[in-house]
Amino acid sequence: MHALGIPTSRSLVVVETGELVMRESEQPGAVLTRIAASHLRVGTFQYASVWGSLEDLRILADYTLQRHFPGAESDANPYLFLLREVVKRQAVLIAKWQLVGFIHGVMNTDNMALSGETIDYGPCAFMDTYDPKTVFSSIDTYGRYAYGNQPSIAAWNLARFAETLLPLLDPNQERAVELAQEVVSDFSRLYRRHWLAGMRAKLGLFNEEPEDEVLIENLLELMYKYRADYTNTFRALTFDKPEDTVLFGTDEFVQWYEKWQARLGRQQETRELSHQLMRKSNPAVIPRNHRVEEALEAAVKEGDYSVMERLLDALSCPYAHSPKQAEYTTPPPPSTLPYRTFCGT
Repeated sequence: MHALGIPTSRSLVVVETGELVMRESEQPGAVLTRIAASHLRVGTFQYASVWGSLEDLRILADYTLQRHFPGAESDANPYLFLLREVVKRQAVLIAKWQLVGFIHGVMNTDNMALSGETIDYGPCAFMDTYDPKTVFSSIDTYGRYAYGNQPSIAAWNLARFAETLLPLLDPNQERAVELAQEVVSDFSRLYRRHWLAGMRAKLGLFNEEPEDEVLIENLLELMYKYRADYTNTFRALTFDKPEDTVLFGTDEFVQWYEKWQARLGRQQETRELSHQLMRKSNPAVIPRNHRVEEALEAAVKEGDYSVMERLLDALSCPYAHSPKQAEYTTPPPPSTLPYRTFCGT
């Protein structure tokens, strides 16, 4: 995620405990030390709001401002400033997730960091075939945290965060609710703006045109209809070498491709500049689930970490498009059973 340019907590060290733990089966235990700008979450404020006093909540909010937004204390309404900035950061983060096909898997309020970093990696995974309903987590029976639902779930979480801040926003509850609603309701617009900007970049577009959204949505509809691989479709477009897949052989795609080429021709930037932008916006490799599973199997069952090391080497430069990454670009075979992740994954 860090190599993809997505705000994230980081792994400092993993230490084996030598003991077994019970997950979906017995697994070797370990302790992961992770680092982040902070581990303050929406859930932290929910806890303080329910179990603490108003002064406790104020102390927590002040600490959050000092840690993440120094200088904000001088704002006319620092707690409204806090809410607004958290909303902005989450809009950026969720857009970045969607652009690379990342599915967090368990977006409860305790897993949303106020710093705007991805945190609490558990049943997460990357999407292969494009489908907004994609779910990997074994416990997400009803698809609440499916790929296509992530923006709306983020908005729901932010509404819960806003609720905790109401006593601090304004002494008048009705006015506090108005202020909070105005900020939280702006999340969808902010998210959409960042997502559209990212999708334009993935298609080599530098400027904005009113028809861009339709062009983008039409491509996604075709990808869904013909079960195209999300990452590889954009990689093929990056090098203008449509692969031998069902999608690229259809008349519908040819028509879309012609519209895209015409759109590229209407901007002043050269095709080479568009190509460079696409290379920086479309990863060649992602941590594909079957490759991650191979690395886990080799490490756990055989004590062989070389498979993991080669995978990490390829993933460390996802936008490099180098020959050493070739073996990691292949999607899982169509016959592969749906991949399932667990909290211990």
